[in-house]
Amino acid sequence: MKILKIENHQGYFLTDEGGYEPVDKIGKNVLSRLVTLALEDDFEIDEYDDEKLKNQAHQIIYKSISGKLADLHLKRNQFRDESERLYLDEYEKYKV
Repeated sequence: MKILKIENHQGYFLTDEGGYEPVDKIGKNVLSRLVTLALEDDFEIDEYDDEKLKNQAHQIIYKSISGKLADLHLKRNQFRDESERLYLDEYEKYKV
């Protein structure tokens, strides 16, 4: 699933409804959802290319968000393992 894309010289993010909105309209709730999607295996984004993005604001936003989400996606297994280990002791303590 493509959560960030470049089209018509602008950057877009995937909305809850399955459509796309310009990246300059992104909010913290959307960012939280995109982080969750980046931890999934079917994550996909268009690679940042300043030649394709003509809008300077979109260049800055898209470059920052896409870089961080791509890095998180690459480290998703490590993130999951660390999260599971963090709560393993508590889980074992209360397991029936």
